[in-house]
Formats: sequence, C-alpha cells, structure tokens
Amino acid sequence: MAEIATSSSGNSVRVEIFDQTYSLRGTDAEYIEKLAEYVDAKIRAVAEQTTTVDSLRLAVLAALNIADEYHLLKRRYDTIAAEYSRRATDLSGALDEALREERRAG
Repeated sequence: MAEIATSSSGNSVRVEIFDQTYSLRGTDAEYIEKLAEYVDAKIRAVAEQTTTVDSLRLAVLAALNIADEYHLLKRRYDTIAAEYSRRATDLSGALDEALREERRAG
C-alpha cells in the first residue's frame, strides 16, 4: 500500500517493496504504486521459486525477469509495427496507382 505525502518539490509516495519501505517522488502516485506492486509481486514470485534469501539477489533475478518480459513485448511490438508499416506502404502505393489510373481515364 502506498502513502502519499505532498512536499515542495512534488509528491512523495511511500511504497513497500518486499517488506522494505521506499519514499519515491513523482507526479502520478497511483502509477508509482502500481509499479511498486508489480515489482513486489515479481520479487515474491522469484522468492517462492528459489532458496535464495538474499534480497539483493532476489531483486536482481526479478529485474532480469522484468527485462525479459520487456524485451519479449518490445520484439512483438516491433514485429507488429513493421507489419503495419508494410501494409500502410502497400495501401498507399495501391491508392496512388488507383488515382493515377483515374486521372488517365478522366
């Protein structure tokens, strides 16, 4: 759970990640809280799957899992974006051709 406190330099959000409290600054407290909950869940998932009790090692393993998720999603996004770009180019070419034919016929 996050606790929000306003300071002169913006909002300070207190979040708990793996039983440690952190005070973070940002403009969107709800977003920061969601990020903290996500990181906490990832660390706890790693902790359940390993015998390691060192919180730094757990955090690094969770960070690697998050980085893996990010890169898989980025690769998927890049593939989809390239396909949409190719389709847009094809459609643009077909439209240009249709307009040229219309001008010749008209």
